[in-house]
Amino acid sequence: MSVESDPLPGRYDRAAAARVLAETASAQVFGTPGRPVDARFLGPVRRIEADVVPVVPAAGSHLTAVQADFVRTRMRPCPAELVTSAASAVSWRDNDGIANVAHCGPLGPVVPIVAREATLAMSRALAANADVTARARLLSGEARAVMAATTTDRDPVEILRVGVDTTARALVQHAYLADRTPYRDPAEFARGLRASGIFAVVANTWFWGLQSSTFRRGMIPVRFTVEDEAVRYSARTVSMLRAMKLTAIAAAETTQYASLPAGEQPRCLANMAVDGVRLLPGVVDSFVETFVRLLDLVRVGTGTEEETGMDSADEVFEVPDMTCSHCSNTITGVLEGLGVRVAEIDVDTKKVVAAFPSPEVREQSFEAIRGRGYTVVPRSA
Repeated sequence: MSVESDPLPGRYDRAAAARVLAETASAQVFGTPGRPVDARFLGPVRRIEADVVPVVPAAGSHLTAVQADFVRTRMRPCPAELVTSAASAVSWRDNDGIANVAHCGPLGPVVPIVAREATLAMSRALAANADVTARARLLSGEARAVMAATTTDRDPVEILRVGVDTTARALVQHAYLADRTPYRDPAEFARGLRASGIFAVVANTWFWGLQSSTFRRGMIPVRFTVEDEAVRYSARTVSMLRAMKLTAIAAAETTQYASLPAGEQPRCLANMAVDGVRLLPGVVDSFVETFVRLLDLVRVGTGTEEETGMDSADEVFEVPDMTCSHCSNTITGVLEGLGVRVAEIDVDTKKVVAAFPSPEVREQSFEAIRGRGYTVVPRSA
């Protein structure tokens, strides 16, 4: 079904917002559909060193204590047995020198590391697309109003960037289940997920916030079934995701969900048809093929990272799993709530610069950020 609505100033309208996004971008925003981004955005052949640490479940459980507590308190009505934990935690610096943390499963750390490199390559391609950036700058006041009323990330270019990051996270999380699929290497796995339509299913069925919160904790509330060499969500998975989404919507007070008209379900803007065309398939195609191409360019080594030797006087740190404006706003709120002045916070570089009144407050701040599900990586300024 195609979207026909026109934007209405200041009114929550996902159909109108989808049209604004579609008119800003196009199916070819990252290059030729079904092909990786242009070679100039891929970077050189390189080796990336990673620190890989096994995830140890709590006694008598397949989940860690932190995972089990989060499922019990924040993922109702999802049962713990529907949740799969990653096998290992991974930390590394990407080709731009930015600190990253993620988790991996049977296919190893190559999946999160190369997925991050694919995200960087597509971000470069997006930034270089003059047509898209120009159309975003020329949005009418009416279009800006409908985006502000409907979406958390109001800038269409930012929505596309976050969409790429979301696609990468979907690949990484579902790879925890790779040994329960017919796909036996990272390239086959990525293409298999695409052919099975899993990326679109995530966009349509996962509620806002579920992916980022479970990604940070290295788990996924999914079970697969295999049909004719393709993977599908089990009936129980679909039912539970629907129930969790309805629970999240019912509990919404301050999020955009609070503006939903009665009976309406939130939908991914990029997966809504505008004049018969959806953006999401083109984005997924480009991401998957960019990921596959980068598997030939990136070599992953594993080892133990050296300690930085920092002390409590340092004011610069990184939050590798800060991925969007919601994350930066959350971290800023945590810090300011403890009397910390935030001088700089950058989602792209993951860097935070803050003035701590004392070493004790600095440690309290780091623990508070970790308590919200994020990772803190101190480093020298």
